[in-house]
Amino acid sequence: MNEFKAVSPNHAIGLNVTVDAGGHPIYEVLYKDTVLINPSQLGLRLDTKDSLVDQFRIVNAESNFVNESWTPVYGERSLIPDCYSSLKISLEQMDSLKTMELEFRVYNEGVAFRYVIPEQSSLKSFIITKEQTQFHFPPGCFGYEEHGAEGEYERVSISQIGSLCERPLTIAYPSGIWAAIAEAGQNDYPRMLLGADSSQPDTLISELSGLVKHFVGYDNMSELDALPHEQKDALARVDAPFESPWRIILAGDSPGELLERNYLIENVSKPCEIEDTSWIKPGKLLREMTLSPQGGRDCVDFAAEHNLQYIMLDWGWYGDPFNDDSCAGNGVNDVWFFKMEEGVAYPKADIPALVRYAEARGIGVILYLDRRAVEHQIDRLLPIYKEWGVKGLKFGFVNTGPQYWSRWLTDTIKKCADYGLIVNVHDAYRPSGFSRTYPNLLTQEGIRGNEHMPTARHNCTLPFTRFIAGAGDYTICYYTDRKQTTFAHQLGMSIIAYSPLQSVLWYDKPSDYQGEWELELFKKLPTVWDETKVLMGEVGEYAVIARRSGEDWFIGAITNESARELSIPMDFLKRGRSYIAQIYRDNDVDNEPTRTNVAGERKAVGAESVLQVKMAAAGGQAIHLMMNERGEWNA
Repeated sequence: MNEFKAVSPNHAIGLNVTVDAGGHPIYEVLYKDTVLINPSQLGLRLDTKDSLVDQFRIVNAESNFVNESWTPVYGERSLIPDCYSSLKISLEQMDSLKTMELEFRVYNEGVAFRYVIPEQSSLKSFIITKEQTQFHFPPGCFGYEEHGAEGEYERVSISQIGSLCERPLTIAYPSGIWAAIAEAGQNDYPRMLLGADSSQPDTLISELSGLVKHFVGYDNMSELDALPHEQKDALARVDAPFESPWRIILAGDSPGELLERNYLIENVSKPCEIEDTSWIKPGKLLREMTLSPQGGRDCVDFAAEHNLQYIMLDWGWYGDPFNDDSCAGNGVNDVWFFKMEEGVAYPKADIPALVRYAEARGIGVILYLDRRAVEHQIDRLLPIYKEWGVKGLKFGFVNTGPQYWSRWLTDTIKKCADYGLIVNVHDAYRPSGFSRTYPNLLTQEGIRGNEHMPTARHNCTLPFTRFIAGAGDYTICYYTDRKQTTFAHQLGMSIIAYSPLQSVLWYDKPSDYQGEWELELFKKLPTVWDETKVLMGEVGEYAVIARRSGEDWFIGAITNESARELSIPMDFLKRGRSYIAQIYRDNDVDNEPTRTNVAGERKAVGAESVLQVKMAAAGGQAIHLMMNERGEWNA
């Protein structure tokens, strides 16, 4: 027998694996009896003539069934099912006798697979120069292409997708089904990007990123040229035994189902390696931009009054972040962006004093570090920060792509865990499940968020694309007049955008607040959840997501530049129980205009209710559903 099969526990997804006449490993995926992935090649190209791509024969196949669940430290859901059929195919090259294994897991939610190189005398240390990992789609599919981790999305046919397309990549099928290509376990290996395979139509191939020209964290080529070769090449230098990151194909009947099933990325990631996680505290933060003693105290006071858990000192507190000589270990510093005027003494940033003030009010302090300080000073800084009482770090402009920088970043996050520090990684890094292994990595950017003031259409695309990968530090804004959405849209985004460390009022300061009633939402809003449901949505058009924390539900609804009214069934609520819905919505003609134009109302709802959600152009709603203590629901 030269073909082996596996099916998901619910029999919705089928996998076929074989080798063709040339000895190429081939896999095929079916979803509800329709083609999800046409027969596609697998393999690894090495820096020797004996690449692991062809001349294989199958020498063994092992299958198994797993039905488990696990509880994360935090997440979009409090219990995660881990149920799959596994298939491990052992391959041997007929001439070289080199061996390789293909490990597959077929879930109800999709398929995950990886390459395994067993220990063997003929292949000990080697270099992977390219993957022959193909994804051959049926004709007529479109992908939501995006480049650069903070780019915008464009819907294009599969064969038109450009090189180095970011992941996850969401795919729309002409039959109406949906898929997403993602990766997990990218901790010591080049990042996988995607591009059209010129050798075959409707086919994507994985591209190992990290060439010099793809670096985003360096200012000039001379700085790059000074790096050792192993820090800037796109190769994977590995030793047998070796396991690659997982390549993942999520499947669903709607784009919303892809987000609901994104825990598959965590399922194949390594379990938590931090023994005591009690110190890891998700929460909301306010950015302190003045870097003055008074500005810091004002932010602490505001955070304490509005149930925010952290303040973060932004870049510049330790000097010029673009200068490698700036020391981030001094407690008191000149702030680099203050312009010195004759006779004017600007206040210095006093970190230990601010930490003491914040601790007295129950607020944690997070410090920004540019990647230069992290690369050159982190081992010296960590014990200093622990002594000061700092709660976490935000890394900016980190390098991503090559194996060297993947390993560097995960090692640095591990070091932070040793000192009890939470981490927020900014700029090009995107999650691939490492927060399960080291949950002190609370969030990361890798998203076109409010730093760019994106369009409402872009925001309506994110839940079905970028957020499939996991948490994204979108940075909720409110008072700034540069945003391209309504205030109510931003309130809705605070629920839709999942981030255990949620940045709110990003371009705002405490003095911007003038008693707006709707900021009570930020007081009550959790940042981690027990349950998440996508109630409805279309990519780029609108999104409605419900998240549960304890007995309370929060619903975020947003629309693109078209005004919209939706009828939302409440059938996810407990039957027979009454809830009070506190609604934060776009103002309408029946209400007096206000500074933020957010109107509010309360109404009783139950599982039998259908809620009418009306949104202005680029608008939205946030809804807080609280169990009605008065008891039973009466229609």
